Amino acid sequence: MNRKNKIECEKIDALIQLAIQEDIFTGDITTENLIPENLIVEGAFIAKESGVVAGLPVVEHFFSKLDKNVFFKQLVKEGVFIHKGETIAVVNGRSKGLLSGERIALNFLQRLSGIATLTAQFIERIKPLNTFIMDTRKTIPGWRYLEKYAVAVGGGVNHRMGLYDQVLIKDNHLDIIKNKVLFNISSHDSIIEKAVSFLKQRIKKGILIEVETRTLEEVKNALAAGVDIILFDNMSIQLLNDAVKLVKEWKYNEGKRPPLTEASGNITLENVHLVAQTGVDRISIGALTHSAMALDISLEISI
Repeated sequence: MNRKNKIECEKIDALIQLAIQEDIFTGDITTENLIPENLIVEGAFIAKESGVVAGLPVVEHFFSKLDKNVFFKQLVKEGVFIHKGETIAVVNGRSKGLLSGERIALNFLQRLSGIATLTAQFIERIKPLNTFIMDTRKTIPGWRYLEKYAVAVGGGVNHRMGLYDQVLIKDNHLDIIKNKVLFNISSHDSIIEKAVSFLKQRIKKGILIEVETRTLEEVKNALAAGVDIILFDNMSIQLLNDAVKLVKEWKYNEGKRPPLTEASGNITLENVHLVAQTGVDRISIGALTHSAMALDISLEISI
C-alpha cells in the first residue's frame, strides 16, 4: 500500500515545466532588468513555523531544471520535524535563477510540508493504536503523485493511486445497478454479492476489491461476497464498533482471511482517536490533501 519516500524525478518533470511556464513564461522582467546577469547570491530556506518538512528533493530537482549551475544543499533530512526559525536548506547560484525560481520552489515546499505535517498530526492523535492513516483521491489535478508522496513522508499510508489500480465499489455504483437492473439478481443474492461476483470474473487476479458500506446489512453482504476490504462510510462510533465486531465474529471458510476494515467520512483531529479505538485497520482521510494548510517557509536571499 505504501509508496517509497523517494521522488521519481521523471514523474514530476511535466509539473515542473508547467510551473515554470505559468510563472516565468518569457522571462522575469523585474529581475532581468534590475539585477546584474552574473551576480552570485545565496538563499536560505527558513521555517517560519514548526512542522514536518517534505519536498526538499522536489525543490532540488526544480532548480536543476531552471539553472543547471544552481547548487542546492539540504541541511535537514526529508520528513523530520523542523522548528520555527530553523534553516532547512541553502541554495547558491546566479541571482536570476534564485529570484525567478523563488515562488515556484516555495509553492512546492510549503504545500508538501503542510500535507506531511497534517498527516503526522493525525498519526500522533491515534498513538499507540495500531491503525493506519491513509490518503484518498481528493488531490489537486496533476499533483497526486507529489501529494501522496507527502502523506508517506508524514508517516501515512497511500490508498489506491487512481481508478486503475484497485476496485472500490461505491454507493453510486450500487445505486445505478439497482435502478437500471443491470444484473439478474436472485432472491438469495444481494446487489453487493452480485457486483463482486461479476467483477471477479473480469478483473486480473491480485487486484484488491473494496466495497463501501453504510449499514450493517451492507457489511454482511460484503462479508458474504468475500471482498478484500470493507469501507465503513460516515458511520457513527457506535455503528463502527458494531461493524468491526461483525467482521471479527464472522464465520469464515477455512483458509479465508478476514477483510481489512476501513473508516472514512468526516474524520477530524478531534475524533480520529475515537474512530481508531473501534479497532478498524485503517482510516482514510481526504482532508490530508484537500484541506492541509501550507507550512510557512521563506527563502531569504543574500549576496
